[in-house]
Amino acid sequence: MLFSLLLSLLVTMFLPYVAKIPLAYAMQKSGRYDNNNPRQQQAALKGFGQRANAAHYNSFEALAIFAAAVLITAMSSPSVGSISVTLAWMFVASRIGYLFCYWYNLATLRSLIWFFGMVCCFAMAMISLIF
Repeated sequence: MLFSLLLSLLVTMFLPYVAKIPLAYAMQKSGRYDNNNPRQQQAALKGFGQRANAAHYNSFEALAIFAAAVLITAMSSPSVGSISVTLAWMFVASRIGYLFCYWYNLATLRSLIWFFGMVCCFAMAMISLIF
């Protein structure tokens, strides 16, 4: 079970880079990918490009919270329970859904999915500390 928990963390570590692919596409489509000033170019993006940029950065933000939950679980639970592993993979699924919602401009659904993912993280950490 610990392997599956850590694997979910590894998958989540790749998600910001997966989220970079549509962002790089939007940057290229806006003229060319400006590797000298990428953040300046990203700040000027509109529509899809702007949402792809936000999804990319939010993936890093969510990774920190998830990593903390995984570490709390791995360190406090001698044998990681199936509930924690299920919550971890539910978080991964929510983050994938979150990216698609951002890219396709589904703001309300995106917010609900974000909330669900955060609940998974905090529940995983709290379950590990309580039990």
